[in-house]
Amino acid sequence: MTNQQLRLSVGASAGQRTVAVVTGVLVAAVGAAFVLAPLLAGGLLRRLTGPGDGFASYEEARDLPPGMLPPALRDSGSASGGPGPLLGLCGLPFVLLGVYLVLRVLRTAAWLDGSRVRVRGAIRSRTVDLAIASIDSRPHREMGVDPSAAAGRSPAVVVTDRASGHRVTIPLRGMGLPVLPPSELRALADAFAAGRPGGEPSDDARTLAADLRRLADA
Repeated sequence: MTNQQLRLSVGASAGQRTVAVVTGVLVAAVGAAFVLAPLLAGGLLRRLTGPGDGFASYEEARDLPPGMLPPALRDSGSASGGPGPLLGLCGLPFVLLGVYLVLRVLRTAAWLDGSRVRVRGAIRSRTVDLAIASIDSRPHREMGVDPSAAAGRSPAVVVTDRASGHRVTIPLRGMGLPVLPPSELRALADAFAAGRPGGEPSDDARTLAADLRRLADA
């Protein structure tokens, strides 16, 4: 096992990144337009209608009976609390979704440093020592799952750090490849097989290391 940091070839290919970024930007733009539309429409309407009557606001005419107020001032209270701004807030989830899509495709990466792997997602990064981690799931292709039933699923290893309890998913799909390059799969296998300092690897770690080596030799 090498102690040199190795960047794993996880993530989307160049074409997939382009499509995801364009899609994310479009989704965010539609959401932003939905949020800004009520505000821009209100300002545009005030410009088109002009100042109207001689009262700048209801504060200047609050002593008059409601029946003597200009229509614009009579309706100002209900207009200011109308559903327009609230409807605009419905666009916020689309803005957040678009930003998340862009961040996810651009930031997703993983590095292997000895037996420690660091996986970076859209928002945060997590590090786990594979030599002592708890293995939650192994690649589906190595678990006896029918390949036809598993079509479209990406091979991955899910581990949990015993100290922090953080769960980390290590993708095994390479950039434009069905799996990571053989050298990276073998490096991951060595990390799992390293075991605790002065101890032997667990049975799950041995099995997973063997699975990864078979996947590298396939």
